[in-house]
Amino acid sequence: MFHAARRRACAVVAAVAVAVLLSAVPALAHGFTSTVYVDLTSPGIGHVRSELELEYDLLVVSAADSEKDDPLFRAGTAAFEAHDAAEQAAALHAHAGSVVAYVTERFGVTAEGAACTAAQDGDFTIEQREGVPYALLVLDYRCPESAEAHEVRSGLFPDSEGYVRDTKTVVTYDLDLTSGSAALDAKQRSFSTQQSWAERFWEFFRLGAEHLLTGLDHILFLLALIAGSRRLREIVLAATTFTVAHSVTFILAALGLVQVPASFVEPVIALSIAVVAGWHLWRIRRRRSHATDLEKFGRGHLGLDPAGWARLAVVFCFGLVHGLGFAAALGIDQALSWTLLWSLLVFNVGIEAVQLAIILVVFPLLALLRHRRPGAGLWATGAIAAGVSVMGLVWFVQRVLGI
Repeated sequence: MFHAARRRACAVVAAVAVAVLLSAVPALAHGFTSTVYVDLTSPGIGHVRSELELEYDLLVVSAADSEKDDPLFRAGTAAFEAHDAAEQAAALHAHAGSVVAYVTERFGVTAEGAACTAAQDGDFTIEQREGVPYALLVLDYRCPESAEAHEVRSGLFPDSEGYVRDTKTVVTYDLDLTSGSAALDAKQRSFSTQQSWAERFWEFFRLGAEHLLTGLDHILFLLALIAGSRRLREIVLAATTFTVAHSVTFILAALGLVQVPASFVEPVIALSIAVVAGWHLWRIRRRRSHATDLEKFGRGHLGLDPAGWARLAVVFCFGLVHGLGFAAALGIDQALSWTLLWSLLVFNVGIEAVQLAIILVVFPLLALLRHRRPGAGLWATGAIAAGVSVMGLVWFVQRVLGI
C-alpha cells in the first residue's frame, strides 16, 4: 500500500512538473513567431510587382520604432485594439512614408546585381489570416530590362528588434520564365529565381522540420500518441494515420475546398492534445496494470483490437485539424495555390522526418522500461500523459477565451 501511494505521489509530482515547465513556454506554439507572405509577378520587361502581406500590429510597432514615428504607433495601436480594419488601413496610409521605408530597407529585389527601385502601388488594405489582421502592401520594382534572373532578399522583423523571433518569409513567384516558391529566414535571407531544385527542396524541408520542432502543441500531440501506444505497430499506424490525415487537409486547402477559421482550429488542436493524452489515463484508471494489454477477443486486420481502431479514428479526425494548422504556416488558404503545392509537400516531408526521429528516440526507451519494469513504465507513461493533458486543457481554455 505504501509503495502504491508513493508511486501515485511521484506520478502526480511528475505531471505537475511537466505542466509547470511547459507553461514557461508560450501557450500558443506559434505565438512569438511571424510569417510574411510575398507574391512576385512580372507584368512586363523590367517590371516586378510584389504583393506583401505583413502582420499588422507587428508592422506598426516595428515601423514606428525604426522610423521614430510615435504618431504611427498611437494611431495604429488604437485601430488594432478597436478591431477596425478601415481605421487600421487609414493609420498605415497616413504614415505610408514610414511604413514603406521600413519595408523597402529590409525587403528588396535585385536584377543581376543591380538594385531595383521600389514604389508603392495603391493603398494599404487589411486582410485576415488565422484570425490575425494582415496589411497588404503592393510595391512596384523597376529593374534593368536586360536581366535574365532576379534575386530576392528579406530581413523583415529580425530577432534583433525584440518583438518576435524566427520570422519566415514565404515567397511565391512567376518571374524569368519560371515559377516556384522559396522560404527565407535568418539562416537564408535571399534566393535567386534560378535556384536549383535541390536548393528549393532543402529550404522547405528545413522549414517543415523547424515548424514541428518549434510547434510545441504538435510535439505534445505526438508524445501523447507515443505514451498511449501499447505496441510498436500501434505508434507506427497512429503516426501514419496522422500523416495521411493532415496530408489530405493540405490538398483540400490547396484546392480551396476547405476554409476553417483559426478561432476554431487552434482550440481544437489544443483539445486534441488533451483527449489523446487523456485516453491513456482513462485506460490506466479502468484497467490498472493491464492498461497496455491487447483485448483477447475482437482483434482484426493489422492486429488491432477495437480500442486500437477507435484510437486510430480519433487520431485521423484530429490529424485533419492539425493539417489546417500546418497549411496555415505556408499560407495555403486560397483556392488553387498550386505554385506552393510542391513546396508544401516537401514541407510535409520535413515534418514527417522530425516526427519519425522523435518516435525512434522516445518509444524504444519507454518500451524498454515497460519490459524491464512494467510498473515503472506504466507510471512513467501515465505521468507524461497527465502533464500533456493538463497543458492541452490549459491551452484550450486560453485559446477559446483569447488569452
